[in-house]
Parts: sequence; structure tokens; C-alpha cells
Amino acid sequence: MAAKHSLPAGPDPDAPAPAPDATEPADAAAERAPEPIGRPGAYSKGVARRQEILDRAIEVFRERGADGTSLRRIATAIGVSHAALLHYFDSREQLLVAVYQHAETRREEGSEYRSGVSAALDAMIRAAEVNVEVPGLVQLYSTLVAASLETATGPAKEYFAPRFENLREELEQGLRAEQEAGTVRADVDPGHVAALLIAASDGLQIQWLLEPSIALRSTLETFAVMLAPPA
Repeated sequence: MAAKHSLPAGPDPDAPAPAPDATEPADAAAERAPEPIGRPGAYSKGVARRQEILDRAIEVFRERGADGTSLRRIATAIGVSHAALLHYFDSREQLLVAVYQHAETRREEGSEYRSGVSAALDAMIRAAEVNVEVPGLVQLYSTLVAASLETATGPAKEYFAPRFENLREELEQGLRAEQEAGTVRADVDPGHVAALLIAASDGLQIQWLLEPSIALRSTLETFAVMLAPPA
């Protein structure tokens, strides 16, 4: 049985915090971090408690996979009350989208590019590898993307529609820059390649759910051969 985590008791998480250092730009952190899903907490302690809840929720996925993820069971597993989760998240879907967003943000913060592979391609490979290290994260992603297709609005739709658009744009810009540098062949449309990279990465991860022996890195690195400039 997975260990039960308990959050330490303490003062009101939404109590006012000391004023920030005047020499620190007030919006510096906001520019680096994505807009949080749900209620972020009114003050710094509330923000920190929300982040701790999401950190513990990711550990629940790591230990137990995607099963048993009702709001009440997640609350029990991470050692908070059901009411505490509802303080930050309106629904199970909103919490699960926030968990995925938080996991993706942590992955990006710890990432570094490797040499020898297109930076855009390498980013997709590393993202896929990190995803499969957490049991249930790929399944969560697939479930949430499917949920985003079922309704016109909702937390999953509002998160994943702009996410795909932004990801395609970022990859396209990176590929275009590499084309200009001569490291990626110039006779392919970078926007089309960006969409194909996302589709290949997502599709391989779904195949991995069914057959964990799928070699994600070596399969995706086939794109490096396909994108290499002609000799």
C-alpha cells in the first residue's frame, strides 16, 4: 500500500505575507510561471500550500498510477481535507488539469538541451521520457485531452486548446531558426513538422500505455535523420 502523506498543520495559508523586497520586480515571477488552474491562493502562504498539494498529488500518481483519483481519495492520500481541495479547485477535472500543468512546469524548470539532436525534437523526446517516469501521467494526459473534446467549455478544453497552439508555434519558431542556421533541412514546412512532432510524441506515449517496451527515444530520434540537411 502506498504511504499516506500528511501536510503539516500551520497558520492560515491565506494569511497576509510580508511585503516583497522593493528591489525585486513585482511581476518577475508572474512572467515566468503559467497562469494557475483554479484559485491560486490570496497570499504567499496560500500559493505555497496549493503548490504543496499539487506536489503531493503528483507523488500519488507516481505511487498509484491513475486509479482512485476522486477528489476525496486524493485528499485522503495527500493528507488534507476534501474541503481544503475545494478551497483551491472547483472540480475533479480542474484539479487534474492543475496537476498536469504543475508536472509540466516542473519538467520545464529542470530541463537542459542535449547536443546532437535538433533542440525542438530533443524537447519533445525529453518531455515524453519524463512523462512515462510517472505512472498515470500519460494516462492522465490522454484522459484530459479526450475530455477536452467532449464539451465546448471546461477546464481541460480551456487548458489544452491554447497549449497545443502555443506548442506548435514554439516548435515552429525553433525549427525555423535551425533551418536558418543550416542544422535542419530547408525543404520542409516547419509548421507541418511541428504538428507532426507533437502527433508522433503523443501517439507513441499512448502506444507505450499498451506496450511499455516501446522505445520512445530511439523511435522519435528517427526524426533527426529525416530532418538532417542533405549531405
